[in-house]
Amino acid sequence: MRADARRNYEQLLAVASVVVTEEGADASLRDIARRAGVGLGTMYRHFPTREALFEALLRTGFDELAAKAGDLEAAPSAGDALVSWLREFVACAHNYRGVIDSMVAAIEDPDSALHASCTTMRAAGARLLDRAQAEGAARTDIDGTDLYALGGALAWVGDQPALASRVDHLFALVAETILTKQPARP
Repeated sequence: MRADARRNYEQLLAVASVVVTEEGADASLRDIARRAGVGLGTMYRHFPTREALFEALLRTGFDELAAKAGDLEAAPSAGDALVSWLREFVACAHNYRGVIDSMVAAIEDPDSALHASCTTMRAAGARLLDRAQAEGAARTDIDGTDLYALGGALAWVGDQPALASRVDHLFALVAETILTKQPARP
């Protein structure tokens, strides 16, 4: 990619991150291009669809979540590792208001620009859940898809002005529900 094209791409992503965080998933692509100082054609050359833009925005965060899951697989407490990762997933998904619908749809659509990022991230969480289940730290009647859905639901709650103040409380309830009660260690 030419240097000027790379600068435009990076500028579009930086501006899109701010605009989508402020305005949500329905933010105007025209406004993003204008604020980035490029034409709408340049925007569409780099991101032919809204979904392609979301994929680029989310990919970094999802890749970091997948790497974090890898690091957490060696943590001493499988339950704590799972809860830590889930909290970061909810925060990452909530960073871009209104993108949850696209994330959920992308899991089932291999042609979606978001599919690879979402499935990789879901698999990373599933590995942590499997480890916690194997160690008796998590219920065995849920799977990676359930974990992904619960994280997405918590991020969605954070998007709702009337419910946003309840996210931490609801997160604690969900985490407590996922984890099993284990005897205290000496």
